[in-house]
Parts: sequence; structure tokens; C-alpha cells
Amino acid sequence: MDREHQAELLHRVAQAADRAAFAELFAHFAPRVKGYMLRQGAPEDVAEELAQESLVTLWRKAASFDPVQASVATWIFTIARNKRIDRLRRERRPEFDPEDPALLPDPPPQPGATLDQAQAETRLRAALAELPPEQRRLLDLAFFEDISHRDIAEREKLPLGTVKGRIRLALAKLRGRLEPD
Repeated sequence: MDREHQAELLHRVAQAADRAAFAELFAHFAPRVKGYMLRQGAPEDVAEELAQESLVTLWRKAASFDPVQASVATWIFTIARNKRIDRLRRERRPEFDPEDPALLPDPPPQPGATLDQAQAETRLRAALAELPPEQRRLLDLAFFEDISHRDIAEREKLPLGTVKGRIRLALAKLRGRLEPD
């Protein structure tokens, strides 16, 4: 089947949903697409299914074919290749495992851990209270309100370097007060 005849058949499918034209295209391309899929490593049943899906897509999207961009054969094999890629992507997604540790809730904290956390929080609050007010305010904006250093500088009408320096100093003071001796 020559290119012109293929293009004419596809045009008839696109314009009039011509079943006879589609049947001729199917008879010509289905075995070729299946062979292509087999050469790409698809199992027999998958190759058959992908060939059928590709030609069903030809039926549905015949009107979008542009003979200036590609031949009918190139267009069909591109559809087939994309169907194969989609199938491989679906197959490579991991199965949902409800027992995956990442999906299980954290175990309840140990009795001593809650006390340790409360003590650490108390120490952090005390260390924050000891900071100069301008450093504490900048830390609040940066870490608790999640504002960028540049936005803090604009909001507080301070040079960006000053904001960064004060935050760095505040963190160093906190680290010094919180680290074990």
C-alpha cells in the first residue's frame, strides 16, 4: 500500500468515519505495529493489545493527522511508540503496599521522651527570651512566619546584610545556650 493510498484512507476515516477505509488501514498496519512491539520486547499479548490500542487511537484522532508533518505510517508508529512508553511507565510504578513503614503512623512516644521534649522546649523558650528583641523578632519572621530574608529586609526597612547578620548571630547565641557542655 503506497503513501498516497494510506493518506486517502486516513482522510476518509477522518472526514466520514469510513469503516471500510479503517478496516483496510487496520489490516495493513495491525500486524506491522504488533511486530514492532514484539521487536521492542513486549510479550505477545501486550504487543497485540498495544497494536489494537494504537489503531483505535488512529480511528479516534484521524482528524488530527497532518500529512505535512509526517506520513501515515510514521504517525501510526509514533502513536504505537507512545502507547508502549505509557504502558512501561504504568508497569514501573510500584504497587501500593499498606505495610510500607513510610505509610504507617509513628509509634506513640515513650513516656520519658515526652518529658525530654517538654524540657527541651522550655530551654529553647528561655534561650529565645534572652536574645535581644531585634534578633528575636527577625528569627520569628524567618522561622515561624517563614518569610524570606529579602522580604524581612523590606518589611523591617533594614539592609539585607543586616538581617542575615542578626539572624546568624541569634542562631549562634541559641546554639551556644542549648548545646550540652
